[in-house]
Amino acid sequence: MTINATPLRERTREQDRVTFTELFFDLVYVFAVTQLSHLLLSNLSWAGAVQTAMLLVAVWWAWQYTTWFTNFFHPDRRPVRVVLFAVMLAGLVMAAMLPDAFGGHGADRGLAFAVAYAVIQIGRTGAAVYFFRDMPVQRANFLRILFWNALAASVWIAGGFAHGPARYALWLTAIVLDLAGPPLLFPTPSLGRSRTTEWDISGTHFAERCQLFLIIALGESILVTGATFSSLPFTWDRLLALVIAFLGAVAFWWVYFDRNAEIGSDVIAHSTDPGALGRNAFTYFHLPIVAGVIVSAVGDELVIAHPLGHSSWPAIATILGGAALFLAGHALYKWALSRQLSRIQLVASAVLIAVMPIAPQLPPIVLAGLATVVVATVAIRDKRR
Repeated sequence: MTINATPLRERTREQDRVTFTELFFDLVYVFAVTQLSHLLLSNLSWAGAVQTAMLLVAVWWAWQYTTWFTNFFHPDRRPVRVVLFAVMLAGLVMAAMLPDAFGGHGADRGLAFAVAYAVIQIGRTGAAVYFFRDMPVQRANFLRILFWNALAASVWIAGGFAHGPARYALWLTAIVLDLAGPPLLFPTPSLGRSRTTEWDISGTHFAERCQLFLIIALGESILVTGATFSSLPFTWDRLLALVIAFLGAVAFWWVYFDRNAEIGSDVIAHSTDPGALGRNAFTYFHLPIVAGVIVSAVGDELVIAHPLGHSSWPAIATILGGAALFLAGHALYKWALSRQLSRIQLVASAVLIAVMPIAPQLPPIVLAGLATVVVATVAIRDKRR
């Protein structure tokens, strides 16, 4: 295929496979996920939680839109590869700015973060508009997306120039704009709205990409627990905490990957409207799943550091809240696939939340064990069903 030809991804089993270019691209997001977990760990407060949540949305959104992009355009075509590497560089800058995006060592870091995010969103979508120049329907669709990307990016950059509460307010507004675009179908002056049937994605590829991001989050969890354990003096209770953290990661993996990942791939691959399913089940409902894993990784680090210490409220929120968030997100994901709510996952989430009032009376290692048992119970019940 020549550089001037439209570098579309063909809809075949071979072409639907995730490429090495995409896996290489994901390395930046391994770094970004680690930065987010360290940000939350360094500021275990409501302000820290809000900051981490807002920045996670931006990281996830940048990655997700690139996943949509590579679903349409083959990453092994030279022009697409050039775009991906440029986005990867901007993503590296964005990830490096995460710890001080809301202020800290440098006032310009928040602006650098916002500019890098804007470059990713506008540059990648602008490339899609160019690649679709001979396909009017698809080009119009990406012109609508570009309009919304540019609108949100301008508010992100304005927030980068602001300080204190003004930055929070502007970036929250930008997040609302980002999240509102897909469900509103990107209404744009002179172009109207998109239709989900125009988002003709390859369900198999899209599902696999989201599954791989969850592997990134789980991998970061194991990396954090191993690094924390190795940096502290050896004790048997600390070793037990490491084992529980590992089993918790296995339980998360089992709930998601044992059968549900394959079912999700099959459902979206055979859907009559894969674009709508990709938007709901994968773009939106995978966000709390990933967030739950990241929050739980912070809880694991706290447990390994002080397995028999006092359970502070930040530790309780990360240990029990992370698992509850993961299960609630997975229940939404399954509902989007089947329109049936998973009662066992909702009950399990409720149990974890119900334990919180008495949690200060229990040491962190007991709370971690309880969270692991609850998630493992969901995995076993899902397997039996």
